[in-house]
Amino acid sequence: MTVDLQSRVAALPWHHSIDLGGGVVTSGNKSAALCNDEAALIFDRVDLSGRSVLDIGAWNGFFSFEAKRRGASRVLATDSYCWSHPEIRGREAFDVARSALGLDVDAHEVDVTDLSVKDLGEFDVVLYLGVFYHRIDAVEALASVAALAKQVLILETHLDLREINVPAMAFYPGRELNDDPTNWWGPNEQCVQALLHGHGFTEIEISHHPAGPTRAIFHAWRSTEARLSSLADEVQLKPLAEFRRQEYARMHPLLSRVSSAFGGVRRIFQSKQLR
Repeated sequence: MTVDLQSRVAALPWHHSIDLGGGVVTSGNKSAALCNDEAALIFDRVDLSGRSVLDIGAWNGFFSFEAKRRGASRVLATDSYCWSHPEIRGREAFDVARSALGLDVDAHEVDVTDLSVKDLGEFDVVLYLGVFYHRIDAVEALASVAALAKQVLILETHLDLREINVPAMAFYPGRELNDDPTNWWGPNEQCVQALLHGHGFTEIEISHHPAGPTRAIFHAWRSTEARLSSLADEVQLKPLAEFRRQEYARMHPLLSRVSSAFGGVRRIFQSKQLR
């Protein structure tokens, strides 16, 4: 069985690194460490026990499977582009992983804008991870997604224009972002927050991303019934200038201490001049 599984896994392209057991781990573009770090930020503060979860843009299914492992009563994985693309072969990979893991996760191939409460009903928790900026119709698609979330929508996205302190979004008409023509948008955190508030989410928490300051994770709460704890200060997304200061201090601790000492001396000197 393990040899057969290894051969099936090796024959497919993978985005998620998924431990299928028996020493078989899919060789995803996204490392196992990064997948697990993201999962901790996404799920650790959410009580999934007995709750329904919709994973939009599931791809290979790592986060769908993780939600089921964490006690969700029902998980529905959906995708369209990655599941129908002849080179990406996302649905084939999803099915291989689901079979190997033996998890009861439903699957439905459907485009984001065709999702509706009428057809699917509401879900306690909706995952919208790494999809927003791939949609040319990003704002319209988010409206469809938001309507499905009964308690919390968890959105992960690329960010841009973070130096601007008002809602803004960059448009990439070609291959400007990672040489990928399906990357259309780069919102800043204020833009995403404003859009989510506009769909009736009363509280928005923004986590930093383990991949760096150009991504973030948003927990948009309509109800905090499923929230186990508030977002800790140390994992909140920091303003870009503050993040850069912290990274400089981490990478150059001696220079940072010298700079801080000179800054203290300068402030003392300036204060004396004002007297």
